[in-house]
Amino acid sequence: MKRIVPITAKQLTKVFEKAGFTCVRIEGDHYVYTKKGIIRPVVIPDWKEVPVFIIKNNLRTAGIDR
Repeated sequence: MKRIVPITAKQLTKVFEKAGFTCVRIEGDHYVYTKKGIIRPVVIPDWKEVPVFIIKNNLRTAGIDR
């Protein structure tokens, strides 16, 4: 398995959109994504580089494997 490295917010949003998530609202510089069957929303900050710990937390929340 490859290491998870920081990526842009645009790339991360594409990952979640392909997994079936939809953007329900934008609060400041954060995108909020939800999907039916997932209890917690996934929040993606609109930063140049999203840190690895945020990517891992969002993947865990969404129930997506690496």
